[in-house]
Amino acid sequence: MLERSATEFSHVKPGDTDWKEGGLRDFFLYRDLGVAAATHGRVIAHLVKANAPPEEGTGWHYHVADFQIVLMTKGWARFMYGDKEYLVEAGDCVHQKPGIVHYLFDYSPDMEYLEIVGPADFGSVPVEGPCAVPAPTPWPK
Repeated sequence: MLERSATEFSHVKPGDTDWKEGGLRDFFLYRDLGVAAATHGRVIAHLVKANAPPEEGTGWHYHVADFQIVLMTKGWARFMYGDKEYLVEAGDCVHQKPGIVHYLFDYSPDMEYLEIVGPADFGSVPVEGPCAVPAPTPWPK
């Protein structure tokens, strides 16, 4: 069989990449899963986990992306999508349609999720929100 693909094979094990700061949010850590390099920037897949308690959250924004899913693997997070609140728990999958205005405002200390976005260098645009956002849950001391 002749392989015709504009992407590369990738296999990343847990110890192959480290959790790093410097992603989209400074209160999260990110672990690259090798997909952005393998797809030449068409798609990114990374793990995201809580690194600090929620204080102000992400603020209202939307992403400049063609595709985005969040698969919660541990813990939980509370999002606003438009004027409706959603509790996303371990095992839940959210497809964030292009341009949807949202706000991640609360999450558990053990929160971790898989995020897959195309393109890999997607943008985030702050916007005015449609409503007030509930206060986050304080983390245990």
